[in-house]
Amino acid sequence: MRTLQLDVDSIHYEAISPEAEIYEEPEEKSLSMNDVLVVMISVEQGDTDETAEKAVKDIEALLKRLGRKNLLLYPYAHLSSTLAAPKDAMSIINHMKKSVSTEFVVKKAPFGWTKKPTIAIKGHPLAEQSRSYGTEDIKKVYKKVKPVEVNTSIVRKSDWSGLPESDHRIIGERLDLYSFQEVSPSMVYWHPNGYVVYRELVNFIRELEYEYGYEETSTPVIANTALWHVSGHYDHYKDNMFMFDTDMGHLGLKPMSCPSTILIYKSRKWSYRELPFRTSTFDKLYRKEISGALTGLFRVMELTQDDGHIFLAEEQVEGEVERFLEFVKRVYDTFGMKYVAKLSTMPDSHMGDERLWEVATGYLKKALEKQGMKYEVKEKEGAFYGPKIDFDVFDSMGRAWQCATMQVDYQQPLRFGLEYTGEDGKQHTPVIIHRAALGSLERFIAILVEHYKGKFPAWLAPVQVVVLSISEQVADYAETVYRELRGHRIRVALDISDKTLQYKIRDAKMKETPYTLILGRKEAEAKTISVRLRDGTQKNQVKLSEFLDHLKEEMTSRKS
Repeated sequence: MRTLQLDVDSIHYEAISPEAEIYEEPEEKSLSMNDVLVVMISVEQGDTDETAEKAVKDIEALLKRLGRKNLLLYPYAHLSSTLAAPKDAMSIINHMKKSVSTEFVVKKAPFGWTKKPTIAIKGHPLAEQSRSYGTEDIKKVYKKVKPVEVNTSIVRKSDWSGLPESDHRIIGERLDLYSFQEVSPSMVYWHPNGYVVYRELVNFIRELEYEYGYEETSTPVIANTALWHVSGHYDHYKDNMFMFDTDMGHLGLKPMSCPSTILIYKSRKWSYRELPFRTSTFDKLYRKEISGALTGLFRVMELTQDDGHIFLAEEQVEGEVERFLEFVKRVYDTFGMKYVAKLSTMPDSHMGDERLWEVATGYLKKALEKQGMKYEVKEKEGAFYGPKIDFDVFDSMGRAWQCATMQVDYQQPLRFGLEYTGEDGKQHTPVIIHRAALGSLERFIAILVEHYKGKFPAWLAPVQVVVLSISEQVADYAETVYRELRGHRIRVALDISDKTLQYKIRDAKMKETPYTLILGRKEAEAKTISVRLRDGTQKNQVKLSEFLDHLKEEMTSRKS
């Protein structure tokens, strides 16, 4: 049995129609629940009622840990490729429902139906967890399964049948941005076009971080799991970590950067004069998920965060929180996105002295109020080491996405024994602010692709300009313009083929190129260009130098 456990603010689904020969009549064809643990379930060959009871025991433990009373069991066949027979699966899921303690309110989505769900997942570390329950019977089944021949071809649009044209996977394929390969499950293969977008986002954040006094770091992707025992992540996050035994000990791929960054701070002595020490990193992170729970770029197993950690004295916390609120505003104003702040307080499962939690929460509240930011309080949904502010960002379709985040952490500095020498000559414990403006770059790029519908602003566009020749007679002039643009580091393509002008223009439009330069005999003689925009408007007899000045200003200002 494989499950995906989601702690959600709300879920709504509609049972559309039966999708299999064996199905059950729904208790409710339409259901809405708030503050509920949703458990998506794939029943596998070899699962029994005993497997179901083992899963229920874990589910009940998580419900208590999260302080939830509502539970929704949600049959979901996409988590496994070795599914049990439908009749057996339906029986086992029904047994799960009967096994849940009466202290919880439990509902079950109908088995064998196509369902249309809308889910708002909470933002804390325990909100998304996967589980796998094996039995001796299932081991026998796997021995009989023949090895699957690996298909290393790029996933094509036909594999995503039924997705709307606005989905980032469809747009990404059309614009040749990225692909997913079977040999690297749920890890992104960035194509040249897509990597431009990725790289420009990193450059954007790097420039801001330099302005705000950050210093970039990088740490190994592998560490002994003792590191996460000290930080507390092992106890709270081990089920989502890749770990393995070697002759050098029990190692793991890092799922977050903070423990490793802490070791950089701990590598030498610090004075109060050197604080705040602001660090940033764009290292790869790895988080174990069930493949069926992964959705394009929104949920991946290899990800990059614009991660940052600030080591500072307690009296500097309020000012640094305000600085990051300003940082976030500048980031999302650049994309023309609105956002709302959420303040999450101490969870039931937490580390450390409650008094320090109150102090940290007070700093966050004060900074939000001083900046005039409206915010919603999410009780008991902070990180296990500190309260936090999350930012829900709204895209062009009004959908909310949790992206930016900031946590004030008094606990890990104590666990790692961090110190600095104060003005009084004594040793003091610093505070750590964990922060990210975009969050997962992969998820944010998915948001951007759908936000802009592939029509990126010029500073983000994979190809900013395409140069088209009307005839063979002006091919030399077209090449001259092309080289001039490249000399100014403009991302430019050249089309001097013998295809018709209408075909070339249509091709540039299909690729969502911001600017198309059309060059004919008049332009070649006058040493000018005709500039066509994506909306079809066109300006003729433009000097190339004027166009370059305009484009550079648009890129520098990062106009949306």
